[in-house]
Amino acid sequence: MRTINHFIGGKEVAGTSGRTSDVFNPATGEAQAKVHLATAQEVDAAVKNAQGAFPGWANTPPLTRARIMFKFKQLAEDNADQIVAMITAEHGKVLSDARGEFTRGLEVIEFACGAPQLLKGEFCENVGTNVDSWSVRQPLGVVAGITPFNFPAMVPMWMFPTALVAGNCFILKPSERDPSVSIMVADLLKKAGLPDGVFNVVQGDKVAVDALLTHPGIEAISFVGSTPIAEYIYTTGTAHGKRVQALGGAKNHMIIMPDADMDQAADALMGAGYGSAGERCMAISVAVAVGDKVGDTIVDKLSPRVRGMKVAPGTDPEAEMGPLVTKQHYEKVKGYIDAGVKEGAKLVVDGRTLKLQGYENGYFMGGSLFDHVTPEMKIYKEEIFGPVLSVVRVPDYASAVKLINDHEYGNGTAIFTRDGDAARDFTSRIKVGMVGVNVPIPVPMAFNSFGGWKRSLFGDHHMHGMEGIRFFTKLKTITGRWPTGIRSGAEFVMPTMK
Repeated sequence: MRTINHFIGGKEVAGTSGRTSDVFNPATGEAQAKVHLATAQEVDAAVKNAQGAFPGWANTPPLTRARIMFKFKQLAEDNADQIVAMITAEHGKVLSDARGEFTRGLEVIEFACGAPQLLKGEFCENVGTNVDSWSVRQPLGVVAGITPFNFPAMVPMWMFPTALVAGNCFILKPSERDPSVSIMVADLLKKAGLPDGVFNVVQGDKVAVDALLTHPGIEAISFVGSTPIAEYIYTTGTAHGKRVQALGGAKNHMIIMPDADMDQAADALMGAGYGSAGERCMAISVAVAVGDKVGDTIVDKLSPRVRGMKVAPGTDPEAEMGPLVTKQHYEKVKGYIDAGVKEGAKLVVDGRTLKLQGYENGYFMGGSLFDHVTPEMKIYKEEIFGPVLSVVRVPDYASAVKLINDHEYGNGTAIFTRDGDAARDFTSRIKVGMVGVNVPIPVPMAFNSFGGWKRSLFGDHHMHGMEGIRFFTKLKTITGRWPTGIRSGAEFVMPTMK
């Protein structure tokens, strides 16, 4: 069986802990590889290796760093088919969706290639007589990224390109459920000319995570995952003196106004609710129908399409949705559907009954559609992270806004309407970090920044874009004067500009 190793100091390194975890093919339920799980000592070795590489990399001109990133981008594009196939093999998402993930990651690499421009500071001439002041952004040191299973290529690419071009050394701890992409990325960075030790991969579970959170040599940690873990990452990391951005869970609502194009809204809900089997932090999991007429129309349009959705292995070119990532996650999602039925929601389409001939051991679940869901229900309050869409009915627009603003999560949201006034009011009043107007999944482009509000984000910075540059650098401001003539002697008052 294939073994997935660590990548430290420019080469693959076999694990020494004796602990491994199976990596499954979600379509068949069969173990296809074993991944080593690091000890705290192995994490320490990676950190020390990165610390040794940091001085040279930090002193490398930003233009040189950018040229290495340009080369990496080309190599990544040349190997796109292999990367996409890896994503599908270990996560299960359909190939077209895996290619979309890869493309969104590539966009951040393109953004990072502008490092010389992104890292420019400010200069103020003659702030006082013959005194100038200027600012620079400098790297933090060794930083780490802890990434989730649902985007094994994209989320790491949202972190390390920005960190690297800013002059940091980076340690990636990918999900142990689909870790192969991380090793290929490390290999391509080396081929692009990145010096050994600047980018390292430590495979592992909670042992590795805790070692990174508490290691004195780690300056900052970027994380994406569920809210309970994000909160743990943030509180533990900051307690150990680290800068932390921890992006947590979501419960993304989409309001459908009475004047919306109902066919367009239904199309949007199908893709945003069931794409990637709902395993997206930006998935729409709640459709908010304004009025019973809208609710009836949306449910009538969705139900036959959800029943008829093509669920198949991700390699099937006709597949619209692949399997869930693991057996444990399948059972978790199934438990939420059971709870929704028990609490009185109307299960219009039941995805639990799906069986695929020849793939009986795979983690396949059909799409589920609930109607008449209320805010007190578990399936409304909690993030399901599966192919389950809930329809909540409200009497008016004001009730819809209040519903969203009252929820503990504030990651993404959308409104579908033809009314510009309603759309403008919505974008202004809604307490959510990423907002779409007739766009169901409003993920910002790489040159903007990604992040939610409330319990969807712990920390002060969003991800990628200029927020990413700010997170992975520290600001230094210099005030200088070149003395001329006779010195006037010491001054013992608060300095002011004259």
